[in-house]
Amino acid sequence: MQAEQEDRFQEFVRARWSRLVRTAYLLTGDVHHAEDLTQTALAKAYRSWRRISRSDNPEAYVRRMLVSCNSDRFRKRRVVEALTAAPPERAGRDETAGRVEERGSLMAGLAQLPPKQRAVVVLRYWEDLSEAEVAEVLGCSQGTVKSQASKGLAKLRMQPGLAAGRTASGSREQARAQGGTR
Repeated sequence: MQAEQEDRFQEFVRARWSRLVRTAYLLTGDVHHAEDLTQTALAKAYRSWRRISRSDNPEAYVRRMLVSCNSDRFRKRRVVEALTAAPPERAGRDETAGRVEERGSLMAGLAQLPPKQRAVVVLRYWEDLSEAEVAEVLGCSQGTVKSQASKGLAKLRMQPGLAAGRTASGSREQARAQGGTR
């Protein structure tokens, strides 16, 4: 790799490392797996950096690599992982993550989702990507993104710790779904 390309790659990694690790953490549920997953994706990106850096959105390309590497991890090992109920403490303050009071319940709920649903929920609602962007990252249709998001959110809503923190409007929606009114 030429020195200029290498400098651009290093700048990309410095600027996006924490965001990529956070996404990987939400996909894996483990900080060590997340760092390994991020390093694996970045190693693959490094080999193709000349081509990736010419794309419209290199970060989206690398994010797609994260999701693919995570899927590969499950295909290769076929091992059931036991995720912890509480995430590890973070060194920095993350405004978005700080707003989620039910973090332990959220992580437990995410851990129970199938990998594709988890990827859709993380990319759509945590990374705040549009349905089209999630579909592009995952290589599927927008309809698949919508259905996987709907199923994933429905499963998360069944989590006791998350259901307790829902708003009054959420309670009204639940009552309507059960045939009552509020």
